[in-house]
Amino acid sequence: MQDRPTLIADDPLASGLVPTSARVRARLQKARRRFNANDNISEFLEPGDLEALLDEVAGKMQGVLESLVIDTATDHNTQETAKRVAKMYLNEVFRGRYVAQPPVTEFPNAECLNELMIVGPITVRSACSHHFCPIMGRLWIGLMPNEHSNLIGLSKYARLAEWIMSRPQIQEEAIVQIAELLMSKVTPDGLAVVMEADHFCMHWRGVKDSGAKMINSVMRGSFLKDAALRREFLSLINMKA
Repeated sequence: MQDRPTLIADDPLASGLVPTSARVRARLQKARRRFNANDNISEFLEPGDLEALLDEVAGKMQGVLESLVIDTATDHNTQETAKRVAKMYLNEVFRGRYVAQPPVTEFPNAECLNELMIVGPITVRSACSHHFCPIMGRLWIGLMPNEHSNLIGLSKYARLAEWIMSRPQIQEEAIVQIAELLMSKVTPDGLAVVMEADHFCMHWRGVKDSGAKMINSVMRGSFLKDAALRREFLSLINMKA
């Protein structure tokens, strides 16, 4: 009896039997790229991957609901919950992981502006990477441009902040990511970022303290070196509270 030929795929990761998440992970590992919760991995996604990930996450979420002993077959409120949660995570709450940076219109500093500029408060929303509980807050940005700075449209500050925050985050790392992105885009003499946020991992669980907020700041360049400038910025954003 003749043996059947053994079929060997040239690239087993290209097989439809391999989950899309495994194929994306393999690309990241091959490129030696980090894929932490608050990293953007959009350049490693191929056409159709995001849609496939939606189906995969929905299937996994259905398993979570079953492990929570929720009867999604007869409970009309949860029959589509797995799909809704998958769409929420990939298309909304964690969208900043899976889409490229939004386009930013840049303008030359034709008038050589070099005075303090403040943008805010910008509403920010995220989810903590520890418990996936909401983070809701406000963000203020201070800039000291120079003649070589690129000025960007006011709405773009909010769009860039949203892109960073739409990932599982902790506030301490999120504000640094925002500062680094703006420094690279605007190249100012100084940059200041202040964030104030409510963390629902404290409101819903643990100590269940609904009044506590977290406030932190990042200072770069002249804001770090010039105490008077830093005080001016902080006093002005307090007026906007």
